[in-house]
Amino acid sequence: MAAEVAQQPAVLAGLVQARSDIASVASRIAERPPRFALLAARGSSDHAAIYAKYLVEVLLGLPAGLVSPSTTTLYHAEQDLSDVLLISVSQSGGSYDLLEVTQTARARGALTVAVTNTPSSPLTEAAELSVDVRAGTENAVAATKTYSATLLALYLLVDAIRGGKGEHVADIGELAERTLADTEDDVARAVERYRFADRILTTARGYSFATALEGSLKLAETSYLSTRAYSGADLLHGPVAAVDTETAVLGVTSAGKGGAALLDVLDTVSQRGADVLCVGSAARSVPSAALTVPIAETAEEVAPILEVLPLQRLALGLALARGYDPDSPRGLRKVTRTR
Repeated sequence: MAAEVAQQPAVLAGLVQARSDIASVASRIAERPPRFALLAARGSSDHAAIYAKYLVEVLLGLPAGLVSPSTTTLYHAEQDLSDVLLISVSQSGGSYDLLEVTQTARARGALTVAVTNTPSSPLTEAAELSVDVRAGTENAVAATKTYSATLLALYLLVDAIRGGKGEHVADIGELAERTLADTEDDVARAVERYRFADRILTTARGYSFATALEGSLKLAETSYLSTRAYSGADLLHGPVAAVDTETAVLGVTSAGKGGAALLDVLDTVSQRGADVLCVGSAARSVPSAALTVPIAETAEEVAPILEVLPLQRLALGLALARGYDPDSPRGLRKVTRTR
């Protein structure tokens, strides 16, 4: 896991160099403008799909939704998907349910796109178009480089559909390298502070909500922590009642509208006694934070590609500090096959 976290700057830089391949897929999509977009995914890829949902709705101005695979695999629902864009996101491209969803959607009129790290996968064969995230073989069970590369691939795809040239991510490899270097000491302090925590909530607004979800998953699967992720808005609609002095809250807050909207949420949980850790380019602007992990500022829509890097390191460090092997999390396999 440590080695693959460290590979991310090179992976991201390489993917930007291959932008023309993704742009060619985007041009095919632009030739058939969809009524709306659907995204199908599981696990970490589902968090990447949530990020893509924000991209589609904000940057393309199209409605977007997340597919419930069981409506196809279990209930065999018959939907009219003509003029719909379906993007299936899977690191392995081997999930049975996503394969069936993609095949069925294509048969019912959708323009299907597979976004995967395995270009020879069944999912790639099932979809009309495909995007290779080019992360290379990932051996750790906990997804790291495949996750960040998937985020970047989805951004490049959506940006190209709207006619962009990837300007906001031109130096993403360099920024990722700087993020890993600059946050090392801050993450080490966070590991020392939270190594004995029993309960951690992660929260964010907007694009960064995907990072909160992925951070929560990484902490759960590597350190076996009891974690929950909430949108900052949802956190105040009930779950905040469970926040007390025994709760650690990890807020992902980067410069932009989402980070600004989270400030009141973090102030509220701090007043309830929670210990607040903030990660992101706006972390230093949160007065209630006990610890901060600042990163370089970028366009808000690409911030999640960098925000997740210190959270991966935090999950890795906490697992080791708590005496666990993050490369062999109990009960987990690299490829999960569900229906």
